[in-house]
Amino acid sequence: MTTDPTTLDEQAVRSRVAGLLDRSRARSTALTDAVDDSDLVAQHSPLMSPLVWDLAHIGSQEELWLVRDVGGREPLRPEIDGLYDAFQHSRASRVDLPLLTPSEARTYVAEVRDKALEALDRTPLRGRRLVDNAFAFGMIVQHEQQHDETMLATHQLRVGAPVLHAPAPPAGVDPVRLGPREVLVPGGRFELGTSVEPWALDNERPAHPVDVPAFVIDTYPVTNGEYTAFVEAGGYDDPRWWSETGWAHRVEAGLVAPQFWERDASGTWWRRRFGVVEPVPADEPVVHVCFHEAAAYAVWAGKRLPTEAEWEKAARHDPATGRSRRYPWGDDDPTPAHANLGQRHLQPAPVGTYPAGVSAHGVHQLMGDVWEWCDSGFHSYPGFEMFPYPEYSQVFFGGDYKILRGGSFGTDPSAVRATFRNWDHPVRRQIFSGFRCARDATPAESGQGTESAGGL
Repeated sequence: MTTDPTTLDEQAVRSRVAGLLDRSRARSTALTDAVDDSDLVAQHSPLMSPLVWDLAHIGSQEELWLVRDVGGREPLRPEIDGLYDAFQHSRASRVDLPLLTPSEARTYVAEVRDKALEALDRTPLRGRRLVDNAFAFGMIVQHEQQHDETMLATHQLRVGAPVLHAPAPPAGVDPVRLGPREVLVPGGRFELGTSVEPWALDNERPAHPVDVPAFVIDTYPVTNGEYTAFVEAGGYDDPRWWSETGWAHRVEAGLVAPQFWERDASGTWWRRRFGVVEPVPADEPVVHVCFHEAAAYAVWAGKRLPTEAEWEKAARHDPATGRSRRYPWGDDDPTPAHANLGQRHLQPAPVGTYPAGVSAHGVHQLMGDVWEWCDSGFHSYPGFEMFPYPEYSQVFFGGDYKILRGGSFGTDPSAVRATFRNWDHPVRRQIFSGFRCARDATPAESGQGTESAGGL
């Protein structure tokens, strides 16, 4: 969403926001209505909240920001604020809290939504940073969709018969027909981050020039077939490929393959996907690997993981103009032709599925399918300004977090951009995480791959 505040059509923005709020709520409803109450209140993994906590938390955040702050209304349920404060209670402990029942949670989020829509109807969308260009509403849309993806991950961890269904993604293209496995991105300056995207979150801001040496990056994510070769070559048994920290985690956690993979007596690899057990498809991007697994594969392949700046340059930089695009394909919002987003499918799409989504550098499937691990920590950009609260980004800067980029098949288009920064601990793999590799350009390649600053 790009909007010039001087020409803002408030009614058009209100209509768009209302539609996005409806879309996020329809998804939340589908994810929670798919199971019975016992599944909603259960703890399917200590890494995840009970589904009913996520649902009521969505309502609580919406009440805090849209009903109380933007709308100026009295609290609906002030006594539950602490129960749904993510910083007061760990995910593992939330199952023991006196949470709203599924019925109470559904009633609560519906009441909150009615009051939020009233606030949307009567609030001027300018004159205050929180409401300029409907920022607070966009923040809540993104928040709900982020928790919807979290609930989708909880569904993957749930044991039982399949309850979620979606059509398979379109057929891909034989990797041979995609051309080279990697492409050169010339060295030079580009604009990282954004200062103009109205719903960009604080950690994406501000836009600033960054010099990136020439590098080579995979044209598509590492596939299941490629990763299987690493597994069968003994990649999990050889500490040469792993960092010291990564190897210690591999041993402690007993990692032998991506999460949800199992090998039968004949040597065939199978995966469990939302309750369905099926052979691992060779042409899909590998998913459910942690940062350490991704980094080990990259070393084994003679490469490395891209840095965050390299990933974004490959995704956004247009060498013909020197400018940074909103998305790999340009400035238009994603469509089903561009990327596998929005839970339209319950799996990554085969490589080569979305030629319309290719970047100016010739890199495919940078958006959707799998979150891609980058070898960068989570830190603020120069000139960072916390807004609107420190617990979204600021309190997470530093530590052992690693950056993930691009979104997954479970990410809604409203909740991801080419500037969007996700982060998690490097041991996490219940998320829909995969990766692609990169490497330093050789001297010969670097000599061919130097460009001007593009006017920055």
